[in-house]
Amino acid sequence: MAKFLIIDDSKFARTMLKNILTEAGHEVVAEAPNGLEGEKMYEQYKPDIVTLDNIMPEEGGKDCLTHILDKHPDAKVIMVSSIGKENTIDEELHIGAKLFITKPFEKENVLSAINSVLEK
Repeated sequence: MAKFLIIDDSKFARTMLKNILTEAGHEVVAEAPNGLEGEKMYEQYKPDIVTLDNIMPEEGGKDCLTHILDKHPDAKVIMVSSIGKENTIDEELHIGAKLFITKPFEKENVLSAINSVLEK
């Protein structure tokens, strides 16, 4: 069982991910609607894995990813987005994201990505 922080401005997406994770036996310790809140939640809860939306108001995924990894280089972050632009994906993976999954969520893809990151 791993502890998760879900950062996504879409309540629907957060609920979908939370359901997938909890059904698989994981714990969602916190949720945040934007990167600024997400950074605070990371500091407070120190999750095992973060799922981080790419496009959000107030602070987007790339900036949030950079800030979390600057303070916590071992953080395991999986980027999540409905936008699958290759240059964005490559840039975020280069910054330090472990994987990139796309919306809409396929339960098997999400769990496969999580297992891959947990094994690293």
